[in-house]
Amino acid sequence: MLFSPQIDYVLKSVQSNDVHFVRFWFTDLLGSLKSFAVTSSEVESAFEEGMGFDGSSIVGFTRIEESDMLAYPDPSTFQILPWRPQINSVARMFCDIRTPEGDPFEGDPRHALKRMLAKAAALGYTMNVGPELEFFYFRDAETTVPLDNGSNFDLTPLDVASDIRRDTVLSLEHMGIPVEYSHHEAAPSQHEIDLRYDEALSMADAVMTYRLVVKEVAMKHNAYATFMPKPLANQYGNGMHVHQSLSTGDGVNAFFDADDPQGCNLSAIAKSYIAGILKYAPEFTAVTNQFVNSYKRLVPGFAAPVYVTWARRNRSALVRVPHYRPGKETATRIEVRSPDPSCNPYLVFAVMLGAGLAGIEEGLELPPEFTSNAYALSDAELKSRGVTMLPNNLGDAIERFEGSALMREVLGEHIHSFFVRNKREEWSAYCAHISEWELRRYLSVL
Repeated sequence: MLFSPQIDYVLKSVQSNDVHFVRFWFTDLLGSLKSFAVTSSEVESAFEEGMGFDGSSIVGFTRIEESDMLAYPDPSTFQILPWRPQINSVARMFCDIRTPEGDPFEGDPRHALKRMLAKAAALGYTMNVGPELEFFYFRDAETTVPLDNGSNFDLTPLDVASDIRRDTVLSLEHMGIPVEYSHHEAAPSQHEIDLRYDEALSMADAVMTYRLVVKEVAMKHNAYATFMPKPLANQYGNGMHVHQSLSTGDGVNAFFDADDPQGCNLSAIAKSYIAGILKYAPEFTAVTNQFVNSYKRLVPGFAAPVYVTWARRNRSALVRVPHYRPGKETATRIEVRSPDPSCNPYLVFAVMLGAGLAGIEEGLELPPEFTSNAYALSDAELKSRGVTMLPNNLGDAIERFEGSALMREVLGEHIHSFFVRNKREEWSAYCAHISEWELRRYLSVL
């Protein structure tokens, strides 16, 4: 039987590296990593026939009466897991989910991103992304006791997690995921490791790997890592700022224009793309910020975007155009600052790309740059300048998302309708919950 060079490479690597188990990875619709282990002897047939599993046990997949699903491994994602033993070692591959008839499963988040990337390719573009994921180290999973009281860019002794970050970076690079840099973030025990720009599908796979590696390495150091958007009150929350650009088939940065009359080095394509992000951000926020807790981060005063604006150096804007290297084509990009790292990266990249492409197709014009600190202005001042806000809670976000024709088109009916049902249930449960804050504030006085 003839296989592609990539499959041949995987089969030879399994043999030469004493790989006994290969974990097949995929995600549910909320972005939780799912896996089952296949013995090395079954890997070859899995490339041709897939491996069956119960789709009804995966959040957002299928009902029990139509539960049979097939996972087809993507050979380009083969990597040996560095935290597992070298003898009888363990590798992983991400999978595409198909129906028993061999069709792509419409509820597979990876497929949703692939569909949008195919649309971009038909227009002549490739999406490149570079996310900045923040997280906290705590002493355990039951409390929020930090490992340090450091702040932005602190070094030891305040940054006692330097060794944990170091081991994490080495593990990521061992798995073929390039890292740009790492540092202590603003809040106590908050950290950030930034991944080098890559094509969107590979980067979504990398984000899923990143989150697992961060947790695995922390566990080895007797600590707990969390990507919860806002675990500490009155502190900065965890964001996942997503740097992104489009390139053409010959590798040219479609966002760059050296002759931009506004001096931003942005092409007309980039400006319409940003305008699309701004127009549709309130509709895709339920995906980029998918949990009740996400909206505890999206409040004024904690460096998270609340207002639908764009700017260059202004970090109170939703979309920022970084100007670290003015005039350099390869550095020209935009940064969307609202997503948090608890998201499903496949869906997040899909909805942002869908919004940006809609801006290009609709010929949207970019509004004026917002150079003021939005947090320092009153609601009346913001309203007079035409500034709108992102949804301020999950209930509002899901209403905007449900009514969005674009989000239904980008994600497909299956994902869109499931997301609405799932998030409504979460919001209803939250609204019915009586918190300790309410009891302390009201019980003894009312």
